[in-house]
Amino acid sequence: MITSLKLTFCDIQIHDHYMIVEVREGEVIDAQTNNVLENVANTHFRNKPFVYITHRIHSYAVNPSVYESTSKIENLIGFCVVSSNFIAKSNTKIEKLFLQKPFGVFDTLAEAIEWANGLLKQP
Repeated sequence: MITSLKLTFCDIQIHDHYMIVEVREGEVIDAQTNNVLENVANTHFRNKPFVYITHRIHSYAVNPSVYESTSKIENLIGFCVVSSNFIAKSNTKIEKLFLQKPFGVFDTLAEAIEWANGLLKQP
């Protein structure tokens, strides 16, 4: 791990080619909080391909409109959700419709990291 950040609404682990985000219970990811996450990504992965991994340990809401902005991040090569919660996994079916990037859903962080590494190896 390169660095770890504690923000008011989430904790972030920055690695060489991916970031793991754990949003706090009850938060809402809207345009404002998404802008903060995009700024973190742009700071740490400037002109470098990366994967965004959201580790959904807690229950929180995501405004699907944020995915339009997220899809425009040129060096974002994949987005995935890690959760063992059935409802959280079911919500990803809707989220996938809004994000124009490869989208994965996994039970464990290890599976998500393996997927991310696989995306990074693709030409």
